[in-house]
Amino acid sequence: MAALQTEGLVKRYGALLVTDDVSLDIRSGELHALIGPNGAGKTTLINQLSGELRSDAGLIRFDGHDVTAQPIHRRARSGLLRSYQITSIFEEFTVLENAALSALGSRQHAWGFWRPMLADARARAAAEEAVEAAGLTAFASTLAGELAYGQRRQLELAMALAAGPKFLLLDEPMAGMSVQESAAVTALLHGLKRRYTILLVEHDMDAVFALADRISVLVYGRVMFTGTADEIRAHPEVRAVYLGEESN
Repeated sequence: MAALQTEGLVKRYGALLVTDDVSLDIRSGELHALIGPNGAGKTTLINQLSGELRSDAGLIRFDGHDVTAQPIHRRARSGLLRSYQITSIFEEFTVLENAALSALGSRQHAWGFWRPMLADARARAAAEEAVEAAGLTAFASTLAGELAYGQRRQLELAMALAAGPKFLLLDEPMAGMSVQESAAVTALLHGLKRRYTILLVEHDMDAVFALADRISVLVYGRVMFTGTADEIRAHPEVRAVYLGEESN
């Protein structure tokens, strides 16, 4: 059974059709990449899947349940979580506190405003595990505002992991990173494969080809092709439209 499945997903703004009859099936435990030119509708699709945008037509099933009409917080609490393209962290808190805050926020009625966030044993344990998985253990006590850009992106990933996801929606986690930072995040994501089901939107094709079990190509809001990295490389239309090669 697919971990996440869409059927005929549509989002339009007036006459502008941004996602057009998108049907995907993402298998449990796979890392599925979504690629396409700028303006193809990738972030809009991620927003539809996360619940930030209501679809105009179509169906979304997550973990066997119809979540099409569910708001973002209900999808998140069921384990469908996204990491944002623009980093959203609390700079005045430490790395560990940021992760603990995310762990607390993922549980209903978990807030205790008069208790230190690290006093919750479950939240602290989830935060420590997530910080380790994201490669930030050495910075656990560092204020988030003091982190380098790449480390902030790693912290954002740690915050998503601390919330106890089943499925991660990652929207360009390597955007703006140096070659060395991208390599570090690629290694981190490789370590998360099979532990989580992941949909990765990413422009770094070296990372995509190194990580993805399958890749879907989105062009003008429609899925042109889905296949393995080798199948994507060999597909003449994909090479012409996205990889910038002439079709013979």
